[in-house]
Amino acid sequence: QVQLVESGGGLVQAGGSLRLSCAASGRSFSRYEMGWFRQAPGKERDFVAAITWSGGSTFYVDSAKGRFTISRDNAKNTVYLQMNSLKPEDTAVYYCAADINLYNRRWYPASLGYWGQGTQVTVSS
Repeated sequence: QVQLVESGGGLVQAGGSLRLSCAASGRSFSRYEMGWFRQAPGKERDFVAAITWSGGSTFYVDSAKGRFTISRDNAKNTVYLQMNSLKPEDTAVYYCAADINLYNRRWYPASLGYWGQGTQVTVSS
């Protein structure tokens, strides 16, 4: 059982940066692959980034490559999403997710085991 709480969202100008955090509670955090997803108003919830349980491998949607960095600190039970060079099209509610097989299920968010409540990211032009 894992509970996830996101923080760090806000309003920034295009080109700015934000660092999102996802704090997890539970005994088996390090066993879960972690990911970030986002959902704009009226849109589907889409994959953004994922990290394996060891932190050794990361994966990104094409639009995030070179701008976003996902990382995890298992000792702190926390996963991060550093977002640089933000664009207005990045505006969305960002959700943290955890699943034993998150990477393989990244295109099917409804199948994932655990979700946070979301944090709003708004990028102005």
